[in-house]
Amino acid sequence: MSVPVVLVSDLTRRFGTRTALASVNLSLPQGAVYGLVGANGAGKTTLIKHLMGLLRAEHGSVRVFDRDPVADPVAVLSRIGYLSEENDLPGWMRVDELMRYTQAFYPTWDEGYAEELRRAFALDASAVIKTLSKGQKARAGLLVALAHRPALLVLDEPSSGLDPIVRRDILGAVIRTVADEGRTVLFSSHLLEEVEAVADHVTMIDHGRIVLSAPLDAIRASHRVDDRVPSLAEIFVSHVGARPPSDADA
Repeated sequence: MSVPVVLVSDLTRRFGTRTALASVNLSLPQGAVYGLVGANGAGKTTLIKHLMGLLRAEHGSVRVFDRDPVADPVAVLSRIGYLSEENDLPGWMRVDELMRYTQAFYPTWDEGYAEELRRAFALDASAVIKTLSKGQKARAGLLVALAHRPALLVLDEPSSGLDPIVRRDILGAVIRTVADEGRTVLFSSHLLEEVEAVADHVTMIDHGRIVLSAPLDAIRASHRVDDRVPSLAEIFVSHVGARPPSDADA
């Protein structure tokens, strides 16, 4: 069997007296969309920061492409495309300057694909980043995350607060296209309806602990009552004991 793209084993992380992650285990094989769901503060971003090498494992281990992302950040990050809710882009750059700047960091950058994405996202190459709307900035961030055709695309709450059209761009065309090309997507969100629409596999995290992790079809089947299949939001309530988060919580 091939080595998983992501392999997290018994990962624990504390900040002072608060346990952010508690004995987390996660394995992401190649070529599917993995939804990571939980309320704000559940541990999703802390887990992703370990995958990106921004936090060192206090206990347990993290391997991405069979490498330690803290010890070998260049080899790991060069194969990851990343988009977060903050999406901090240099506001003084134009869109075309951002593209050229980012290209310098990725030997696999595909200029033709980058231009195709720019046109598909209706981004003016001469527009200055700080003048873009939130939705346009999300598209620009997504462009530079995708244009080097990463083996792993990590989306951390990328669509929170965005309009439905931008969400459709992110969740529909992008996520499915990447997965269909045999690459892997980790999509973190507190919006369960988004994850349910695109994920092959869902992992629920609550107060730093994984409470459920399985293929979405298997989760639905195991929670079926007679002929009725509950929504992912209803399944979330049954495991977490709280109402599912909504966009109003963002």
